[in-house]
This record gives sequence, C-alpha cells and structure tokens, in this order.
Amino acid sequence: MNLARPLLTLLAASLLAMTAMPAPAASQTTTAPPPATRAGSQVLYQIFFRSFRDSNGDRIGDLEGLTSKLGYIKHLGATTILLTPLQPSPYYHNYFATAFKAIDPAYGTMADYFAFIRAAHAQGLKVYLDEEFQYVAEGNPWWRTSICKPHAKYADYLLWKDASHCVAEPFMGRAKWLSYTGKSYGIAMVNLNNPAVKAYFQKLLLFWADPHGDGSGRDGVDGFRLDHMMDDLDHKGLDKDLFAHFWAPIIHALKARRADLGILAEQADWGYGTKWLTQGHVDMVFAFPLRGALLSLDKQAIVKAIRATDAATPAGKRQVIFLENHDVDRSMSIFHDDQAKARAAAAIELMLKGDSLIYYGQELGMRGMQPKNFGKSGGIPLSDGIGIPVREAFRWQANLQAPGSAIWYEGSKPWWPDRYNRSNDGVSLQEEKARPDSLYHWYRKLLALRQARAELREGSQRILCDDNTTVLCILREDGSQRTLLLVNLGKTDAKPRLDPKLTRATTWTDLLGNHATTSPDATLQPMQVRIVGTPE
Repeated sequence: MNLARPLLTLLAASLLAMTAMPAPAASQTTTAPPPATRAGSQVLYQIFFRSFRDSNGDRIGDLEGLTSKLGYIKHLGATTILLTPLQPSPYYHNYFATAFKAIDPAYGTMADYFAFIRAAHAQGLKVYLDEEFQYVAEGNPWWRTSICKPHAKYADYLLWKDASHCVAEPFMGRAKWLSYTGKSYGIAMVNLNNPAVKAYFQKLLLFWADPHGDGSGRDGVDGFRLDHMMDDLDHKGLDKDLFAHFWAPIIHALKARRADLGILAEQADWGYGTKWLTQGHVDMVFAFPLRGALLSLDKQAIVKAIRATDAATPAGKRQVIFLENHDVDRSMSIFHDDQAKARAAAAIELMLKGDSLIYYGQELGMRGMQPKNFGKSGGIPLSDGIGIPVREAFRWQANLQAPGSAIWYEGSKPWWPDRYNRSNDGVSLQEEKARPDSLYHWYRKLLALRQARAELREGSQRILCDDNTTVLCILREDGSQRTLLLVNLGKTDAKPRLDPKLTRATTWTDLLGNHATTSPDATLQPMQVRIVGTPE
C-alpha cells in the first residue's frame, strides 16, 4: 500500500502556508515553558515523527498520537523531546520543505501542534524542533512562481544556474532525487545571503519560539536543532560566510527574545564541532567522534575520545552524547543483538558528563541498518528509502500491526518485506515491560539514577583506572556526593585498579542493586556494569 501523500495535496498545503499562521487564540489556555535546565542535565528523546504513534488509523504518526504518549516519555526519564521536521515535503522525512510555516496535513493541524506543545509543557517536558531551510523541494512557491521569471517576487530567494532563472541550483549537483515511492522531485538551494531570506527565517524561528510575540515563550518551543549547518553550504562558494552573516544574527535575535532557548547544531562534518560552537554561536553540537568510540566498546578509544571532546568544547558550550539518531545504524544491530554490549554502551552514555540523547526505540533495542549497496549495480536505487530501516515504527505492542502502530511503509518494497522489527520478536514495550531484566527496564533504572543524583547531571568528571586494563572507570562528583561507573570492556574477568585512598576513604553503596555497602574494586565479568556511589 502506497502511503505517500499525493503531490497535489502538498501543493495545496504550500498555497495555504503562504498566509501567516496565527498564534494560539488568546482564549485558549497557554503554558509557560519549563524552567531552564543546567548544562549536562538534559536527556533528549529524539522522535522520527512519522514513525512514532498513529491516532487515526492511517498508519502515519501524528500530533494527537504523540500527545497521547507524552506520559511514556516522561516516565522513561527524558526531559526534552527532539522532533524531526513537521513541515510539508514530498519526502517522507519532511526535510526539503514545500512550505515552512505549516504543518504536514498528515500530522495534523496547527491547532493540534499547539495542543501538543501545551501538553508537553504541562508534563514538564521541553520541545526542540528540527529546522532545515537551506533547501526547498519542488512545489515550494518560492521556486514554482519564479521559474524563468527573474523579476518574480521570490526569484532571489533561490540560487540559479542561469540568468534567466530557468534552472535552479540543485542540491548536491543532482537535478532530481528519488523518493521511496518511485517518484522523483527537484531540490534547490536557498539564497541564504539574501537579506530578505534571512529576515524571513528569523521571523519564522521567532514565531515557533515565542508565538505570542511577548517574550514569554508561552506555547513556544524550547530549542532548535539546525540540520546540516555549514559556513559554506555544500562547499560550493555560493552560500558562504553563513556563520557570521546568517546564523549568528539569527541566533542573537532568538536569544534577545528568549535567552533560555537551546540551539543545537548538526555540524555537517560530523567532527568535534568547535567552529560551530565558537564562530556559529550555537550552544550544543553532537558528539559524533565520541559516539564512534562508544560503539567500539574499546576502553582506550573511549578515553581518548572523551579527552578530545572535552578539549574541543569551549567553556559554557556542550556536546550531546548519543548512540543513535535517524541518520545512522541502530546500536543493537551494530552489537549483533548482544544485550550485554547494549547495556554497557547505555550505561556509559548516560553516566558521562553532558546532555544525552536517546533515539526512539533505542531503549527497547530496536534494530535497523541502512543498506550499504545502494546506488550500485545490482543494488538498491539511491533514494530517501535507504533511511527507512533505521526509522521503522516504534514498537508499542508485540503485534507490529496493532492499532496505533505507525507502519506507514507497509507494502513498500523492499522496505516492508525486509523490515528489521517484526511481530512477537520480543522487542516491544508490551513484551519488555513484562520482563524485569529487559533493556527497557535497564534504561529506566539508569535514567532514574541520573535524575536522582545531582553529580550525574551537573557534577565534574574524572577518568580513573587510566591504564592498559580493560575496566573503564568514570568518577562523577558534586561536593561530597560521588558516583563511580565501572565497566569491564574486555573479554575476560578483570578488576579495576583504583587508588586505595579513594576506595577506603569513601563509603560506597551499590546503586544498581539494594544499596548495600560494597567495595568498588570487585572483579567484573566481561561487559559487566557496576555503578557505586556515596550514600544519599
């Protein structure tokens, strides 16, 4: 079954979006954003929106479905929801917009959106929106009304290859890009150096952050993820010096309106992100190199990456630590379904200093890997479909096809026949809630520990056992409160080499067990995790 929206629906949505979207009506109950959080205390829960929860039976995740499951996210232990884009697009992932100040009709209405924001804030949850406006897709009015019309109202909003404005500057040099539905659409570069374009996007972000326009942030989002952020877009020399002339002024305007807004950049090179934090003036970047080390489960690589990440991060700036997101393979597939490795990686991610991110379904051990033979002879055609395996429906019930399951890709080939997650495979919330030893309960325990102990949210961090043994030892401290993470990343039993002054001068309790007094230097089995701490 083809669940893609017809292109005519998208074009209609684009026309409607050309008119200003109103802020929530004054008669509606509004909610203030949750209090500001200190650096390192956030746990972001990233949702691939289309795949999370369906409320109306069309198998597409939507705003009402997400709103109905806010209690789950809160109970899990997350503090912040990070959404993939909601804007209309011919592509299922909703990047490459046909309209910016609009909600994809498949997801709901603007009223549904504000109802979701109010409900999230009422639960004490923050919301970050994913923004990508360096490109537009075929059907966007800026493009559609300007083709071969160099004097049209929006002609200079895009970049063009010819003076007559008949051929737009294409994304990554390709005129058309294939959708998993079999249809192809053009994607054009936006002229971000045009002052009118900068003013438009500044106004757009201010609307999402402060829809009432009074600086209160009522019914507004609490932060933004800036997708594919670059100083010279795609290294073409066409949209360049963007840090200084596009991003910095917009971020300054946002902070002037709401100083507590969080700005999280996806640094396009997937490196340490220092230039984005300094020249781009964002608050946070993703800890991509550290992710690679965490997935290796190699002690020396992890220690090296922690130190390099710390050195690359200026004071007052942050790195978001993660194992998965919507662009990379699922960690459980990387670990070949090894539960012990998944538990070890989760413990390290959530106990390290910094904001953490959990990708929806990571807490269940959902599987998925992107095909590696796309675009090759005999392989899968290059399309947006290559990301579907890591964006499959969240597993609410053991039956994948139960009501509420957002299996929008059902029937599509090869994505549905070759899907990773299947009914009654043991990887669903329903099944894992019933098993006390499940990965879901492990994540709940770790997140509850992080929430309960200030040193895990705001404390300092020291690497102990800095030797050639296989036990990773991370000490978190806040005043007299201490938590010590111990993970044996080797293949044989091992004992941590800890300073006797530390082990003897402190009373330690088992934070993962019954809080009985214990010694931190006990022998650990391969991939065993121990977390000990000072009594509360």
